[in-house]
Amino acid sequence: MTNWRTVFGHAQPYDPQVDGIETAIDTGREGGYTVIEGACGTGKTMIALTAGIDLVRDPDTDYERVLVLTSVKQQLRQFEADLETINENLPADWDPVSGLTLVGKADVCPYNRENAAGIDDSTVYDRCETLRDRTRDLTGEGGDTTAETLAARARSQQIGLADSGSQSKNTFLETAGEPTPYPPDLPEYGEGGPVGAETEYCPFYAQYLSDLPDDEETGSAAEAVPYDFTDAGMVTPEDLVARSVTHGTCPHSVMGAALGEVEVVIGNYYHAFDPRTVGSFTGALLDESTFVVCDEAHMLEPRVRDLVSDGIADRTLRDAETELSRVIQPIKFEREGRQAEGGSKTADADLVRGELTESDVSFEELNRTLEFVRDLREELDRRVRAHLDRNHRGWQSNLTGLHDAEIPLRDPGEPAEDELSEWAREAGYGDADWVRAEAVGAIVERVLNEAEDEDRTRATPAVGRVLGEWYRRGHTDYFREIELERTWDDTEPPDSWRRAYNARLALHNCVPSDAIGDRLGHFGGGILMSATLEPMDAFTEVTGLQYLAREDDRPVVERRYGLHFPAENRESFAVAAPKFTYDNRGSPDEETPTRRSYADAIATVARLPGNVLVGMPSYAEAEWAAGTLEERVEKPVLLDAASDDETTQSLKDEFFAGPGKVLVTSLRGTLTEGVDYSGDRLAAAVVCGVPIVNTSSPRTTAVRRAYDDAFGDGFTYALTIPAVRKARQAIGRVIRSPDDVGVRVLLDERYARESWDSVRPYLPDDGEFQTVSPDMLDVGLERFRPRLSSQ
Repeated sequence: MTNWRTVFGHAQPYDPQVDGIETAIDTGREGGYTVIEGACGTGKTMIALTAGIDLVRDPDTDYERVLVLTSVKQQLRQFEADLETINENLPADWDPVSGLTLVGKADVCPYNRENAAGIDDSTVYDRCETLRDRTRDLTGEGGDTTAETLAARARSQQIGLADSGSQSKNTFLETAGEPTPYPPDLPEYGEGGPVGAETEYCPFYAQYLSDLPDDEETGSAAEAVPYDFTDAGMVTPEDLVARSVTHGTCPHSVMGAALGEVEVVIGNYYHAFDPRTVGSFTGALLDESTFVVCDEAHMLEPRVRDLVSDGIADRTLRDAETELSRVIQPIKFEREGRQAEGGSKTADADLVRGELTESDVSFEELNRTLEFVRDLREELDRRVRAHLDRNHRGWQSNLTGLHDAEIPLRDPGEPAEDELSEWAREAGYGDADWVRAEAVGAIVERVLNEAEDEDRTRATPAVGRVLGEWYRRGHTDYFREIELERTWDDTEPPDSWRRAYNARLALHNCVPSDAIGDRLGHFGGGILMSATLEPMDAFTEVTGLQYLAREDDRPVVERRYGLHFPAENRESFAVAAPKFTYDNRGSPDEETPTRRSYADAIATVARLPGNVLVGMPSYAEAEWAAGTLEERVEKPVLLDAASDDETTQSLKDEFFAGPGKVLVTSLRGTLTEGVDYSGDRLAAAVVCGVPIVNTSSPRTTAVRRAYDDAFGDGFTYALTIPAVRKARQAIGRVIRSPDDVGVRVLLDERYARESWDSVRPYLPDDGEFQTVSPDMLDVGLERFRPRLSSQ
C-alpha cells in the first residue's frame, strides 16, 4: 500500500481533499464509485488524480490506469496542469506519472495542421484512411515494398529538394515547432510501373509500420512509440505531435499505441460512451483495470443521451440510394445483356459478385435495400410536405420564413409504435428489411472503396446502422421523429422544402441511465464529480449508479464539500420576484409588471462596480435584457448570441478587457459554465428565472414521459433539476479563489420561497442564499458595494 500524500501535488491538502482522497481510495479498492459535489476551490482535480494514481501504483490493486473524462476544454487543461504539478513534486527516486491527452486526427495530422498536401479539416479523416490503406497495401503480404523503404524514399525526396537549392521553408514540412523529415507534398511510389500509375502514401504512417515489432504475438505496438514512458511525464497533444514528427512517425498512430501503456489518459465523454469511438479506438481501456474519473458529471446524462441517440439525414438517404444503384448496376446490366454508360462494367460485376460470395448477402437483398431506402425517402418527403401544408400555408413561395421544427412520429406522451414503422409494415417491408440493411451497407462500402481505390466515408453503412437500431430499440426509452433544421441550398428547386431544410429521421434516447450504468459497470471503480450534483439521490438514479449499488453490490459513496473561501468576500441573494414564466412575463415586446420588476432588479445588479454576468432562460430573453440595460446603465452592455467558438472567444476577450461591463447571455449557452472568471474578471452574476427547456417540444414531452415511467416524476428529474444545475453553474462563476470578492443573485420566487413549484429544495442546504424581497435587494447590494469598490 502506498501513501497518497507522496502523490499529492501540493505541500498541504485542504480538509475536504483529505476526506475526498481517502474516501475515493477506500471505495475504489472495493470496486465502487465516489460521487463528489465540491464547490469551486475544493481541488477536485487533485483529489481525483491523487486517488487514482495511488490506486494504480498500489501493487495490491488491479488498477493499471486512470481514465479522465471531461466535456470542458478548460478542465482538460486543468488535469494536464495538475498532473504536471504532481510530477514536479514526486520524490527523486519515483518515476514520473505518464499521461496522455486524447484528441482527434484533425488535431495531430501533420498535413492537416499545416494545410499541406490538399488535406484540411473537411477531408482529413477520409484521406487518412485511404493513405493508410494504400501504405498497408504497398507493404503488406504480397506488397511491392517495405514500410522502411517507403519512409526512406520520402526522406531522400526531402534531401533531394534541399540539395537542389530549394528554400528550406518549401523543403521541410514543419509543425508543432519542429521540422519533419519529409516534404510538404505527399510522396508517391511507382517502382517499375507505368508513368502516372504511382501510388500516394503517408510517410508518417509508413515509419510507424516500420517501427512495429515483426512478431505481433511477442511484441507490442508500444515499441513503435518514439519516447520512453518512464520519464516522459504528461504528454500533451502538442508534445505528442512534436515528439512524433521529429522521428518521422504518425502522431495519431503513436497515440493509439501509447493508450494502453500510460498511467493517466485524459479524454472526452465520447471516448467512453460513444459506441463508434469505443469500437474503433478506446475499447481496450474499458475494463476493470481502469479507474474512471467523470468530471463535470452534471453533464454526463445529457451528453451520453446525445451520444447514444442516432439518426439519418435526408441527404444521407439520397447518397445511400446513389451508392446502392452504383453497386447493383453492373450485375443488373450484365444480366440484361447490355453495357453501362461509359463502357463495359464486367470487371465491376466480378468485384460485386466476389464480395457477395464472401458474405451472406444476396444480390436480391441489395435490390430490396435500394427499394426500401428509395421508398423511405419518398415517405419522408410526403410527411414533410404534409407538415408544411398544415402549418405554413403557401410555404412554397416563402421558404425564407420557415423555422426549425419537429414532426413527431407518435404521440410523445403515449409510448407506442411509431408511424414510420407502421408505414413500412403496411408497405410490405418486414423485419429482415430493417435488420439486413446493416450487412448490405458493409458490402456497398467495400465494393466502392475497392473500385475507386480510395477509402471514403460512405452513406450506406450509416443508413444500415440506423435502420437496424430503429427496428431494435423500444418505444418508451426511444422517441422517433423527423427533425427539420433550417439551412439553405441553392441547388434545390425554388419551391422545394429541401432548399430551406435539412430533414433528419431521429432516434432519440430518452433515458440514458442504462447506457451510463452499463458502461460504468465495465470499469473497476471511479469518481464522478462536479460543483452541481444535488440532489444526489436523483443524480445516482439517472446515471445508473443506484442500480450498480443494488444489483452488483458495488459501493456508491457520496460526499459534499461547500465553499471554504472567506464568507465575508461574498453576498448571495434569492430574490422573491414574480416567477419569470411566459404566462407571467408575456412576450419580450410587452411591458408587463413582471418584466418591469426584473428590469429594475437586473439594472440594480448591473450597476455594481466591475464586470457583471446576466443569465437569461433563452437567447431571446437575453436580447430583451440587453436592450433594457442599455437604457438604464452607463456601462457597455455586451450581448451573447448562439454563434461559433471564435465569436464567443472574441466576446469573452472584450468582456475581460478594460473597465467594467455587462455581459448578457443564455443560461443554455457556453458562457455560464466551464469558463474561468477568476480574479477581477467577474464581480457579480444574476440568474433570471429557472431555465427549464421548452416543455411543448415533442422530444421534451417524450423524455418527460419516459422519466415518469423510470423514476416516477418526469418533470422534476428531466426538467427541473437540470435547470437548477444550469443556474448554479452560472452563479458559480463568481467566486473562484480565496481572494475573489463578488455577489450572486438568483432572481425568481421559486428560488426564494417554498411552494408547489419551488426549486429551493434543489439548492445546497448551506444557508448561503438569503431570501429578500425585490425592494430590499438594493439595500443588501449597497451594504456590500464597498467590498467590491475596494477590489
